[in-house]
Amino acid sequence: MSDADTLARLIRTRAGDAPVTLGLILGSGLGHIAQQVEGVAIPYADLPGFPHVGVSGHNPNLHVGTLEGVRVAVFGAREHYYESGNPRAMLLPLQVLKALGADSLILTNAAGSMRPDIPPGNVMLLSDHINYSGLNPLIGEKTDARFVPMTDAHDPALRAALKAAAKAEGIELPEGVYCWYSGPSFETPAEIRMLKLLGGDAVGMSTVPEVILARFLGLRVAAISTITNMAAGMSDEKISHEHTKAMAPLGAAKLERILREFLRSRK
Repeated sequence: MSDADTLARLIRTRAGDAPVTLGLILGSGLGHIAQQVEGVAIPYADLPGFPHVGVSGHNPNLHVGTLEGVRVAVFGAREHYYESGNPRAMLLPLQVLKALGADSLILTNAAGSMRPDIPPGNVMLLSDHINYSGLNPLIGEKTDARFVPMTDAHDPALRAALKAAAKAEGIELPEGVYCWYSGPSFETPAEIRMLKLLGGDAVGMSTVPEVILARFLGLRVAAISTITNMAAGMSDEKISHEHTKAMAPLGAAKLERILREFLRSRK
């Protein structure tokens, strides 16, 4: 039995045997959404092999239960590459998610906007991404399964459902390309100008490794950014992690409404 299967059995002893249909990974400042799940919260520390999370503004618990009548598993935190230099840090949690029965994953993050028409306080649906870090969590995988196609990695049907949910809630949900920088330092204005030339719309320090891992595992994926700041050089605001945490709730309120409507439409 794999580590993921063992952990899935442990989780079922606390959360019940009903299969999970959807996973959700929460970004900076979004942990309150996990508190809305009707079920149990299991600390990562109780799940051997789950990542250590050392970023303030994250909630290192796995919440399993129902949200809007849908059985979900909500990861209140992720481990970022910049914490330990391991792009595969979220592999085991995603393997556990699949072992619990899920076929889809929704990712969220806090990001900096490179588009004046998507200012802080808004949300952006990822249509695609640019792995500018050059890192890949599948390096070292021994099987041919490592050659994962990434066309439509951000599932068109899930994106359409999220767009429909946003429309039903009267919330603008523009689509854009997310660029992954490894962090933890923020980007320079020159790097932002380069990313804009490459077709980027938002920039952040997460999400792309999980998209790659999820597709490797056969999970369908969609992702939404909450815009917490304009990217470096695009405004006079001072960019910091504290600023990110302070601004995240503005977009999080919109994101929660979209997610709830999205889940209601899946019942």
